[in-house]
Amino acid sequence: MNRIGKLLKLGGLTIAAALYLATTTDVAAQNGRNCAPRDAVMDRLAEGYGETRQSVGLGSNNAMVEVYASQETGSWTITVTSPGGLTCLVASGQSFETVADVLPANGNDA
Repeated sequence: MNRIGKLLKLGGLTIAAALYLATTTDVAAQNGRNCAPRDAVMDRLAEGYGETRQSVGLGSNNAMVEVYASQETGSWTITVTSPGGLTCLVASGQSFETVADVLPANGNDA
């Protein structure tokens, strides 16, 4: 698998997460659940889980959606950061891997 394909797959994951989270981001931020200043969240993910940022994108209302993962343990976390700097954990799990699916040719709906 080539590097461009891997980047496309990570970008697709980020876009899918942003679309999925568009309606839940404001609710999580308002409740203050699983949210903290961005620096504190990044430090916790790095020190506690060995996760580093794998991809980033902009979601609704200019919220930054990021995927963090550990290549060693396979743990992953998706965060959403509001323009004000509050970062909320939205999803996490295990078995992260980078894949590179090839887009189908134009006119091919497979």
